[in-house]
Amino acid sequence: MRRGVLGVIGARITAAERVVCSCKPIRIAPTIATLRRRVTGRHIRDVGRVGKRLVLHLDTDDSLVFEPRMTGLVLIADPPSYKHLRFRLKLHGGSASELIYWDRRGLGSVTLYSRAAYDRMLGPDHVGPDALQITKDLLKQRLSASQRAVKVALLDQRCVAGIGNLYASEILHVARVHPAWPCDKLFDSRWTAIAHAIVAVFEEAIRCEGSTLGDGTYRTALNQPGSYQNKHRVYDRQGQSCPRCIHRNVVRMVQAQRSTFFCPGCQRPP
Repeated sequence: MRRGVLGVIGARITAAERVVCSCKPIRIAPTIATLRRRVTGRHIRDVGRVGKRLVLHLDTDDSLVFEPRMTGLVLIADPPSYKHLRFRLKLHGGSASELIYWDRRGLGSVTLYSRAAYDRMLGPDHVGPDALQITKDLLKQRLSASQRAVKVALLDQRCVAGIGNLYASEILHVARVHPAWPCDKLFDSRWTAIAHAIVAVFEEAIRCEGSTLGDGTYRTALNQPGSYQNKHRVYDRQGQSCPRCIHRNVVRMVQAQRSTFFCPGCQRPP
């Protein structure tokens, strides 16, 4: 999502608006009037990311943060539908004339932070180290004392920022670690395998521009489907043969009210 909108760097924001929508309203803070006053006329200095949040850094040291949650999209093309369009920035001078936020379920948010508030709310006390920069030592430091199942712990954004439910299942399959293993029972070699798998899975998924599942909700910044779903090893493949061991079928279980997929042959239970 971040790479898809990099062309807006250098553009000047000419307008900001909450789009009239009959669906559940998303959270926009501060009020749209205050947000509009603070961003209009400002230039987008950089496009960044904090975990699963997209960030527009402005030339005033304010930062506009989009948190897509389950179904939010940041787009520079026409949205999948106009019914769920929530927020729009009109731009001048970049590669796109507008940047829009679309959200089918309305779980996401748009927040403008001052520099101090950004550092306070999205700093290391609230958000863990980025998944793409994780190492075995960082992973052990953050998780090895926990008695939680490793798959549940990987979803904790305070421990590692950026891992969602789909990717946690894929990561543990690559690492050959059963998702129910308690963190405090994992050997050093397992933490090494998990750390390597996190980076490998995310780099491949980013090259494929993400996963668009059967409901079609996730789209790229240009409103096109991603392709990583074609490379899923276990996610949403319950009953199908494991692509690695072939002889065992993928199993689904529920952890912390989320679906988990794994191979009982490759990923030995504790």
